[in-house]
Amino acid sequence: MTPNLKGSLLMMGSMAAFTLNDVVVKLLADELPLFQIVFLRGLLTTLLLTLTVAAFGKLSFHVPRPDRGKVALRTLFEIVAMVTFLTALINMQIANATAILSALPLAVTLGAALMFKEQVGWRRLSAICVGAFGVLLIVQPGAEGFNSYSLLALVTVVLVAGRDLVTRSFSPELPSMTVAVITAAAICVFGGVMMVTEEWVPLQADHAALLALAAFFIIGGYVFSILVMRVGEVAVTAPFRYSSLVFALVMGWLVFAELPNALALTGAVIVVVMGVFTLIRERQVKHG
Repeated sequence: MTPNLKGSLLMMGSMAAFTLNDVVVKLLADELPLFQIVFLRGLLTTLLLTLTVAAFGKLSFHVPRPDRGKVALRTLFEIVAMVTFLTALINMQIANATAILSALPLAVTLGAALMFKEQVGWRRLSAICVGAFGVLLIVQPGAEGFNSYSLLALVTVVLVAGRDLVTRSFSPELPSMTVAVITAAAICVFGGVMMVTEEWVPLQADHAALLALAAFFIIGGYVFSILVMRVGEVAVTAPFRYSSLVFALVMGWLVFAELPNALALTGAVIVVVMGVFTLIRERQVKHG
């Protein structure tokens, strides 16, 4: 198995794990308050992730001084993005929410041009504009079935793009798994604080099982997404990030009997094609 094939499979594994986590959270939200889910899932995730990192001998909480403010800012982006996305996910079709998030590579490319003065030629700029049109087809403002929670999914794209841009500025001395553990712990604490605004719902056996599944899946997503950065070429493996849309379409249909309309599906295809084009063009520019 070549490194690029391994990387592609790991990327698809990561997307499948994150999508399955979304499915479980959406199921739990029918019976449990949002922040109770966030806290309990975060507690399990932090525990399992810490044990996993410790088992590999990589557990460290040392953050270089220049990175401390950046880690705090990244964590803030992560927490707010988690709230906006889960709120959108609970109130709209899982495939539509995932399709909107597919605009991330386009948003990060634009953000890098604005923040880091990276050169973006007319081809990639055109792809960003066409991709934005694809997002509008998914959101469908003004349509009869328009769901205002789609706007929260769009806000999530901006927040996650900000998170990724901050991550790009980290120094090489900061271990990725340290950031992952800190993020998981911060989300757990945030969920615990916000949980006081909700009425506690006693856990049933099926709730506990689903929470354990959600924690398991999100750990898988974290681990696979880190491993994929160490295997294969990014330009080859990155387009497989769009497999999340396929997983979301299948799971939405099987679990929730949801299927986006023709306009939303067309928009999703446009976003994916433009995103893949942007990644390919970025590789060409770097090697040109």
